Amino acid sequence: MAKFLEDFGPLLVFFVLNARGAEWFDRAETDGLLIATAGFMAALVVSLVLTYARGGKPNNMTLASGGFVFVFGSLTLFLQDETFIKIKPTIVYLLFAGVLSFGLLRGKSYLKFLLGQALSMEPRGWLGLTRRWVYFFLFLAALNEFIWRNYPTDIWVNFKVFGILPLTFAFMALQMPLLKKHGALNDLKRD
Repeated sequence: MAKFLEDFGPLLVFFVLNARGAEWFDRAETDGLLIATAGFMAALVVSLVLTYARGGKPNNMTLASGGFVFVFGSLTLFLQDETFIKIKPTIVYLLFAGVLSFGLLRGKSYLKFLLGQALSMEPRGWLGLTRRWVYFFLFLAALNEFIWRNYPTDIWVNFKVFGILPLTFAFMALQMPLLKKHGALNDLKRD
């Protein structure tokens, strides 16, 4: 339960403060996202402290995402402009797609570097899986841009909190045939 709260607590704080923060802090309704951003940043710090306090270590993706939250969250708060926190996911997804694409151009799978110890697969399979993640990150970047530019902030927050994870799980489930084809699931078989 502690790990779940460390991982998802900051997102829940973000969602709740966006929905109720302006009311609770007696601020204009338009300040909800600013309050949510500040709360998200504070909850992220608490989450990291708790992770280290229990002897754990956050993974590199969590630390990188946290760094982006602090950069774009700070810009959002200092400039009082919610655009920065809304474009953060787009920039992160484009960065991930760019790094993975750079590896593909070099004939390497940086995804294998990240997941290779957990997943054994043929090199061709790693390249195919990496290519698919590039496309998925580009899709998420485009979707984030479409939603924040065309819908109210509350819709964007709901998408961010409740939409990305199911989309990612669905994408991962759709990769099972590729994983099976290239031997990644062989270690999971029990005789």
